[in-house]
Amino acid sequence: MEDEACPMPGNPAGHDRDAMGRMLNARTIAIVGLSDDPDRTSNHVGGYLQDAGFQIIPVNPNCKTALGQPCLASLADLKDAPDVVLVFRRSEYTPQIAQQAVAIKAKGLWLQSGIRNSQARNIAEDSGLDYIEDRCMMVEHLRRRRTTSK
Repeated sequence: MEDEACPMPGNPAGHDRDAMGRMLNARTIAIVGLSDDPDRTSNHVGGYLQDAGFQIIPVNPNCKTALGQPCLASLADLKDAPDVVLVFRRSEYTPQIAQQAVAIKAKGLWLQSGIRNSQARNIAEDSGLDYIEDRCMMVEHLRRRRTTSK
C-alpha cells in the first residue's frame, strides 16, 4: 500500500459523496499507520492534511513522533474522539481498526487508496460511521478545493 501513489479516482456517487463531504469538513483526523519516514505515502498525505489546517493525531506504536506530533500506540489512547480515522494499514487489519473507531466514537472511517475491506465497511456503517475506502483523502481534498474555487 505505501508504495502506491494516490491515483485520481472517478467522482464518487450518492452516499459516498455525502460521507466524503462530511469527512472533508472534519477538523481532527487520527491517522492510523502514520509513518515518521518522510518518504512514506502516509507521511506525505498526513503532512498535506496538516498544512491544509486539519489537526493530525498520529497513531503508530512503532514511532515516537510524526509530523511534529507525539504518536499514540492505539486509537484507545485518544482522550477525545476524532472526527475521522484515516487508515494506512493493510486490509486485513481494518476490521479491528473499524471496531476501535466505533469504540472511541469517531464520526468517520476512511481507508486510503488500495485498502478495501467489506467487514470493516459493515462494522462502520452498522454503527453509523461515515465510510470511504480505496480513495486518497489528499486527492479528494485537492479536488474539492479546485471545484469550490471556480
